[in-house]
Amino acid sequence: MGKATLGYPYSVNFAQLLFPDFSLILCGYLLCRFTPLGRSVWQPVENLVYFFLFPVLLFHSILKSPIDLTAASSLMGAGLSLGVCAIALSYSLPYWPFLGRRLDPRDHAASAQVGFRFNSFIALALAERLAGPEGLLMISMLIGVCVPLFNIGAVWPMARHANTGFLRELLRNPLIMATGSGLIANLLGFRIPQWLDPSISRIGASSLALGLMAAGAGLQLGTLRQGKLLGLSVLTVKHLALPLIALGLSRLFELDPIQSTVLLAFSALPTASTCYVLAARMGYNGPYVAGLVTLSTLAGMLSLPFALGVLRG
Repeated sequence: MGKATLGYPYSVNFAQLLFPDFSLILCGYLLCRFTPLGRSVWQPVENLVYFFLFPVLLFHSILKSPIDLTAASSLMGAGLSLGVCAIALSYSLPYWPFLGRRLDPRDHAASAQVGFRFNSFIALALAERLAGPEGLLMISMLIGVCVPLFNIGAVWPMARHANTGFLRELLRNPLIMATGSGLIANLLGFRIPQWLDPSISRIGASSLALGLMAAGAGLQLGTLRQGKLLGLSVLTVKHLALPLIALGLSRLFELDPIQSTVLLAFSALPTASTCYVLAARMGYNGPYVAGLVTLSTLAGMLSLPFALGVLRG
């Protein structure tokens, strides 16, 4: 993975670039709310994408392009540094002088993950539109190094109170399994047979469309009347602080233009749609977290153009 130049002009309209992805999210929302295709349909779709289609896409994206670890190390180092900063900021909120006594500890434990996790469906779709196959490879590598870190950051605080073993959950995560096996296979020189490649490519393409629509189907807006200050603080970390930190890290690690663009896009992504699933499963306020996920998805329509159009320029 060597030096590259961006495949689009700097004058590109980022709102126009992002519209296809967010239109799929809107499509999923409308189908779930106003047609017979309700949550009973979309829950199995989420499982199909998360446990099969999406891991296939990650594995294929990593395997099909040779990796230059020397060139990739700067991007991975910047991604891990960004992840550590995001986790630290999210969990430091109760210690801020003005915020501390106004935040509910349990709600904060459940919702802090919103400040650093990311929607992988949008990440992969956006990276491919921004920089083609090379952008897809870069975002796959960022996902590979950051998903374990973010899962630990999300699960550990809640697991301490719920007496749940987080190592088992990490090892069973299909995203970690797909990225880890893809990196190992790539470094060992394995390649997918040419006759099989078109079928796997179509599986990957279907995962992006279905994943974005499933994210839209999971949007919820009716649970945000409580904890407004906590929600505002977490979303500020996610959609304002992280893009600014990513800009500094891209200069600190001397990333090339396409690496900087991918890192900035990564920093401004909406949070993971599975945040509310994790919170609810571990006995916390799932509906509140679902509301924050919804706001984060909408805020991404502002933070992504800000990161890619303003900061990158």
